[in-house]
Parts: sequence; C-alpha cells; structure tokens
Amino acid sequence: MTESLRPSGEYENPFQGQQQHASAPVNPEWPPPPAYEPPTPAPAPVPAPKKRARGPLALLAAVAIVAAAIGGGTAYGVQELTGSGTVASSSTSTSVVPTSQKGTVSGVATAVSPSIVEISATSNAGESTGSGVIITSDGEIITNNHVISGDSEIKVTTSDGKSYTAEVVGTDSKKDLALIKLQDASGLKAASLGNSDAVKVGDEVVAIGSPEGLTGTVTSGIVSALDRDVTVSTDESQGQQQQQGGGGQWPFEFGGQQFNGDTGSSTTTYKAIQTDASLNPGNSGGALIDMNGNIIGVNSAMYSASDATSSSSAGSVGLGFAIPINTVKSDLSTLRAGGSD
Repeated sequence: MTESLRPSGEYENPFQGQQQHASAPVNPEWPPPPAYEPPTPAPAPVPAPKKRARGPLALLAAVAIVAAAIGGGTAYGVQELTGSGTVASSSTSTSVVPTSQKGTVSGVATAVSPSIVEISATSNAGESTGSGVIITSDGEIITNNHVISGDSEIKVTTSDGKSYTAEVVGTDSKKDLALIKLQDASGLKAASLGNSDAVKVGDEVVAIGSPEGLTGTVTSGIVSALDRDVTVSTDESQGQQQQQGGGGQWPFEFGGQQFNGDTGSSTTTYKAIQTDASLNPGNSGGALIDMNGNIIGVNSAMYSASDATSSSSAGSVGLGFAIPINTVKSDLSTLRAGGSD
C-alpha cells in the first residue's frame, strides 16, 4: 500500500516533496535536510575567528612589552639611558637580583657587592676604615660624614681590588652624610637606590661593608624597627678622637643614653632604620639592602657594650642603625653643591 501511495502522490502533486522539505525545520526532531547542509558553514563567520585570534595575541604581545619595560631590568636601563652622572633610582619592587637567585642572600650579595667600596681615610689623628656606596658609574660615592671627617687623604678600594684616590665633594654633618668622588674612574657598577618609605618592620635585609677592614663582608637580618631617633656628633674632633682610639666606632645617643663614647656638645638627630643584621666598626657608610638588591639605607651606627673601648672588645649585638635612603636622595643636590657645612 505504501508503494502505491508514493507514486500517486508524486504524480498528482510534483511539488509535494519540496513542501515537505521546506516545512521540515519546523519540527526540531527532524534532522536538517541534506539539500541545505552545504550552505551551513557560511563564509561570514570564517574571518570572525581570525579576528578574535589576532586580538588576544596582539594584547598579550603589548602586555609582554610593558612588563619587560617595567620589570627587573629597569634600574640598569635608567642608569644607561640617563648617563654616568645620574643616580639609578627605583622602587623596592624593582629587582636587580637575577631571577634564579631572587630572594636569597647570596643573590643580593652577588648583585650588589660590586657597588660597595672600602674607604681608608688618613688624618693627623690617625687612620680609619669605613665603607661607601657607588651611586654613579663615574665614581660618586655616598658614605657617612664621620668616616671622612677631617681627613687629608682618602683611598678607596673597589670589590675587584682596584684602588683610587678620592676627593670630598660635599658634607652634611647634620645628616651624617658625605659625598666623595673617585679620580679617573669610569665604568663602575652603580647601586640601585630603593624607597625607604616602603620598608616595613620584619622585612629581610642584607648589610655589606668592610668591618675591621674585612672588605666585602656580608651579613643579613631583618628590619627590627623604624623611625628611631638616633643622635650623633657633628663635631669633627669627636670623629678624630674615635679614629685615634683605634676602635673605629662612632659615638651616638639613643633613648637618652650615649654609646661608643661621648657625642660631645654639638649633635644632630635623625630618624634611622634599626636592623639586627650584624654591624661592626668599619660598616659605617656601607649599604643596607632589601632582598631585591635595592639600597634602602646607609649604615651609620651600632650599639656595643659600654665598656667596649677597643675593637677587640667591641662587637655586634644585633642593634644597628642606618640612615634611610630617601634621606640620602633628598640631600644629594646639596652634597653635590658642596654640602651645607
């Protein structure tokens, strides 16, 4: 019966099959007719995926370029582009430590040690040893005023053993800072100066200096306090007395008590970063560094027992103080102009 209906239907109404195909999509249970399958992949959607594919790739490429511009190479780039006379400055988020060694004391030491020097100063009162931080590739060095105060001859030794003669550019005894300049120096590795305002209590730090003339000594610890009022002498004779005594310690006052000798009648007070990183005589003027390799302070004072009158009986007890690097940066123009003293 089915076979007789089909031929008669097709013969009596030749368009009946086409009508069935046209109405087929109305019933969602019916599959799409084969006659309409070829036009389904319309040409219009083809370029659309290509556009969507290009968009994210271009965005990712742009993001990668920006990330590279603001990443770990920033400090180096600033120094190279701005010239040898300009200080490389960065936030504490900028890392000058290789990625493979980031967050390690050894990584910080490797990256920053070439920027730390030993300073040997000679005066009529004797000799003293301190440390300093290279801030420009042509030999500008920041140190403590009490390291070079009243000295007639200053010798500087870099981490690679080279020796230079240095001249005083400017001093600021009120902040216990001094700027010296190496003669005939070039191509030195300048340190990256960080942002001491971003430092928090508990942050890990590294100290590099030349305690007792032991060049390039590295110690580590944490920031144990901030904004400590430390009082130091501004009298040149006090520094000479300390040098002559051989202890190499700088007298300072904290909490109403005097340490490492008498500060005298002429003093100044500054806000200091306190650290438990080991500091000893000779660390003065050296660097306190964050774990990204940025200088956050200039080591300036250490506590020692009240009866420690010589270097043999003096030693670190985990109470050291550093001048915040933002204080240094704000004073650079004054020091370069000859200082305020």
